[in-house]
Amino acid sequence: MQRMIISAALAAALVPLAAASAVSAPTAAQAYVDKRVRNCAGKASDCRPGAVAHYWYKRGSSARGVGWVYASREGARTGTARWLFKKPGDTWKTGGAWKRAGRVGGTFAETSWGRDGHTGPVYPRGTRICVQFRGLPTKACVSLK
Repeated sequence: MQRMIISAALAAALVPLAAASAVSAPTAAQAYVDKRVRNCAGKASDCRPGAVAHYWYKRGSSARGVGWVYASREGARTGTARWLFKKPGDTWKTGGAWKRAGRVGGTFAETSWGRDGHTGPVYPRGTRICVQFRGLPTKACVSLK
């Protein structure tokens, strides 16, 4: 009988703790909103160059963190690319140095900067990020919303 009372008391003490941790885990995971934006500078299926950026932010915040930037160019085996950013009301600045783009599958070249996770530089909402390949007059740009 005493063993049953101790088990019931222990269960009564642990259930609220388990419920509290189950509620706080999803709340912590929802603190950030993760998004990807992509764009091509070419027309129709001609994507010369293309840009993808992964960014995140906390709900209600105007700051946007950039995890990684990806650049691709169709119809080329190699190339050299960099990414630039422009904060609202500011001038263009270099985000990543010129980097060699390697061939993927023989149809396009690609390169990237950064890594997954909530790491990297933080910019205000409305910042534009562009990818530029050396020798191409056009840039592919995306906006952090």
